[in-house]
Amino acid sequence: MSKQTIGFVGTGVMGKSMAKHLQQAGHPIHIYTRTKQKATDLMNNGAFWHDSVASLANASDVIITMVGYPKDVEEVYFGDKGIIENAQPGTYVIDMTTSKPTLAEEIAKHASEKGIHALDAPVSGGDIGARDATLSIMVGGAKADYDKMLPIFELMGQTIYLHGEAGSGQHTKMCNQITNALNMIGVCEAIIYAKKAGLDPIKMIDTVKSGAAGSWALANLGPRILKEDYAPGFYVKHFIKDMTIALETAKELEIHLPGLELALQLYEELSEMGEGDSGTQALMKYFERA
Repeated sequence: MSKQTIGFVGTGVMGKSMAKHLQQAGHPIHIYTRTKQKATDLMNNGAFWHDSVASLANASDVIITMVGYPKDVEEVYFGDKGIIENAQPGTYVIDMTTSKPTLAEEIAKHASEKGIHALDAPVSGGDIGARDATLSIMVGGAKADYDKMLPIFELMGQTIYLHGEAGSGQHTKMCNQITNALNMIGVCEAIIYAKKAGLDPIKMIDTVKSGAAGSWALANLGPRILKEDYAPGFYVKHFIKDMTIALETAKELEIHLPGLELALQLYEELSEMGEGDSGTQALMKYFERA
């Protein structure tokens, strides 16, 4: 049985590795990037590059998008040159960008009118999870569509759940980012405390990460902080976007999230320091300055 042809829009820090896993599993891969050079590695392994979203959409059985901001999602899905107008009926479209739950609902509605199956499936795990195919994938949409796409999700991730109808994946990702934002504050403050108390911060992390305070951020980003490695597994600027969406959605749900408000304030100040393109672990630079 032939493999589905997969179109991939957005081959950045995480998307590139995700597309590579699909390619290695034998799926023909079609790529759209604004800059052709960004797709060079995938093209060298047989991927087809397209100069427009419309061209890619027309050539693909499954289309995965992993772009930056909600406005980018709107741009690639809507309009005469977008995915919905140019994908064939029966195509599956999966937005893996962290975006607005309401936008996921809108995509699903318009896709359904065209006979297209839509899922929102944001991910967590950063560059390491994308590289190792151990991402957590949070899916919203129809169960039949989820079941059909599960083998594709399993090529990219390890923890994969359907959380409900369209938008549910994005709501789950907001929960993830709320937890992540407050956790990064804790990781940075714990390292500062350990150093001031004369502890070996490496031993501290090794001890704490297996206890009740253990977390992915502590285990994976804590060591990067100690090495002053602030390369992006996930950009500060994108984290600010996610926290802003979460707070806007919380307002719609009539709930107050003071911890997240504080985290957003700290990250906005970090961005003003010129760290928008750094990884989220660069929050340590804010504390070091303070």
